[in-house]
Amino acid sequence: MSKLHAVAWIDHQHAQVMYLEAAATQLQKIKAHNHHTRQHGSQVRTEHEFFGEVCDALVDVKEVLVTGSHKAQADFRHYVDKHRAAIAPRIVGWETVDHPTEGQLAALARKFFVAHDRMAGTP
Repeated sequence: MSKLHAVAWIDHQHAQVMYLEAAATQLQKIKAHNHHTRQHGSQVRTEHEFFGEVCDALVDVKEVLVTGSHKAQADFRHYVDKHRAAIAPRIVGWETVDHPTEGQLAALARKFFVAHDRMAGTP
């Protein structure tokens, strides 16, 4: 089932994807899997798996706001542009925030999407 709006808060170890509906929110938490190996490049593969799981959580969402630290957003944006280009056009905003509570994240997203929808001409 397709969802209209979601906000994703992301760092390099954790992510929260909050789906916004008219009266309620639904939260999905995603944690990076740390594979402790001495193999060269294993950290990059682990990050790609993590970012891939975040993208999987956003597949059915029409518009996404991505939040988090500037570095995590930049790395995620690079991953999306290179590996999940179909999701890139649905990311309509990027906001730098530092560890918001669930309530703060929901309030930020609702405020963002009200302004975004108003600018896009969506009632």
